[in-house]
Amino acid sequence: MARYYDYDDFKDYVSVAERRAMAARELAKLRKKGRELSPVVIEGRTIADTFWGEAWCKILERYSGFANRLPRGRSYVRNGSVVDLQIAPGTVTALVSGTTMYEVKLTVSPVSRAQWTNICRDCSGAIDSVVELLQGRLSKGVMTRLCVEGTGLFPSPKELVFTCSCPDWASMCKHVAAVLYGIGARLDRQPELLFTLRRVDQQDLIAKAGSDLARTRTVPAKAKVLASDNLSDLFGIDIASLPAPKPKHPAKRRVAKKRTVTITKLSQA
Repeated sequence: MARYYDYDDFKDYVSVAERRAMAARELAKLRKKGRELSPVVIEGRTIADTFWGEAWCKILERYSGFANRLPRGRSYVRNGSVVDLQIAPGTVTALVSGTTMYEVKLTVSPVSRAQWTNICRDCSGAIDSVVELLQGRLSKGVMTRLCVEGTGLFPSPKELVFTCSCPDWASMCKHVAAVLYGIGARLDRQPELLFTLRRVDQQDLIAKAGSDLARTRTVPAKAKVLASDNLSDLFGIDIASLPAPKPKHPAKRRVAKKRTVTITKLSQA
């Protein structure tokens, strides 16, 4: 298999510690200029630990066209080289520290209305809450449906368009690969961003289950509704013969007695 070369391959070797220090310096410079940044921070060797982050990385690694660049991307994201990563509807923008600071942009096609309707229908009744959905506490059937390549929630390679400001001539450089892994790490902490990226509302999955439940509700059958005429037979008593309750008389109003005051006219002395 032919090896792809990029601009940084011809530079002197830079250690992991030096790359981290370089990224930290660039991050400090940008923040000093007042720019709000959201760096990707990897703790340990594992890029993602939760369902959504792991699913993103696993599907990414199944794309044969990315195989040559992904290992370099993993190294970059672990070194803290992705100093900023912003996820918006249909777009990811990032800054990656390399020989210099490179700008990466990733555009993701939205999930079609028909595809999203099918996903909601297939998962109907199997997701109880948004919390359960975002935490990935789902049945194997739901997870398989959401992760299926081509018709699931994760994008296929043809739905991804990426650009980088680096001089690498390859269609996907290691800076782009670092950003792709950075997305997986970000989904670990903010899984709702996957729905933002694909321009769908996770509430639709819950609303679909709720609407199905509402349609199954029925009113009591006539046989289960008691008619007042049948109460005597049902309880074996003659309701008509029961003494009527005595009416409650209103309390007598107390009338204050009038006091008679006799005024005696005093004669003048």
